[in-house]
Amino acid sequence: MADITRRFGRRHLRSAPTSYVRHHRNGRPAHDGVGLSFWFRPLSAALSEVPVNDRELAMAFHARTADFQDVTVQATVTYRISEPGTAADRLDFSIDPDTGIWRGDPLEQLSTLLTETAQQHALDVLARTALSAALADGVAAVRERVAAGLAAEPRLPATGIEVVAVRVVAIRPEPEVERALRTPARERIQQEADRATYERRAVAVERERTIAENELASRIELARREEQLVEQHGTNARREAEEAAAADAVRTEAEAARTVRLAQAEAEAARAAGEARAGAQAAWLRAHDDTDAATLHALAATRLAENLPKIDSLTLSPDVLTALLDRLGRGDRP
Repeated sequence: MADITRRFGRRHLRSAPTSYVRHHRNGRPAHDGVGLSFWFRPLSAALSEVPVNDRELAMAFHARTADFQDVTVQATVTYRISEPGTAADRLDFSIDPDTGIWRGDPLEQLSTLLTETAQQHALDVLARTALSAALADGVAAVRERVAAGLAAEPRLPATGIEVVAVRVVAIRPEPEVERALRTPARERIQQEADRATYERRAVAVERERTIAENELASRIELARREEQLVEQHGTNARREAEEAAAADAVRTEAEAARTVRLAQAEAEAARAAGEARAGAQAAWLRAHDDTDAATLHALAATRLAENLPKIDSLTLSPDVLTALLDRLGRGDRP
């Protein structure tokens, strides 16, 4: 939209670089071009502004396939006004000299022209195409047909319009038909998912079985080694017992031999002592046989005196002393 300002009863217009402006003064061309800036009188001026930049036109229309199924076509047409002078002659692009706003709606007229032309060619293609083929390959076919139809449409060049590109976004069936078409695919996907789940579970079960077998094998091996360990412990204990018994036998034999030798030594010592005592007794008896009785009595008294307890005082009566001396005089033994 042009920028129009007021100064002292006159107007100043400044257009964008992408806008074509035509100025007629009293029915004669005064200014004509893109990106203009000029002063004008509103009472004698007729202004037109035509956009020359690329514009996107989104369109959606219904069609029916060869098997009588309704579909919706979503497309986008990129166009530009390549001949703005021609477009200004054919369509009403006039603007208000005070506000710079279009008096009519020229872009809506262009949109209607492009939409109806594109829809006509798209309907022609889809009317001879089944729904399944339209959903599978219909986008490319419709795009090529619409692009070719717009390029061959004589009204567009006559209006100064050039089609830059055509894009068909999607071809969609009715919601009920779309759900029906999705059902087999969803079931197939679900079956694939179920099969993947079963395979994953089978793999998990196989892995668990392998792990269980490995654990069982490990337990068996551990039990076998424990059995070997117990057997080895028994062997070691038996060997230790045998060695201890052998050591005890050796020790017992040594003790017995020592006891025998000690008993023999004691017997020899006892025998020697007995022989010595017997010899001493025999010698003592032989010595006494050669001694007279009085001497023996004296020795006995002396020995008796030695073995008697200590007597601090002894009192002898005359009768006892007389009898004792009398017996000693006769040589009688007590």
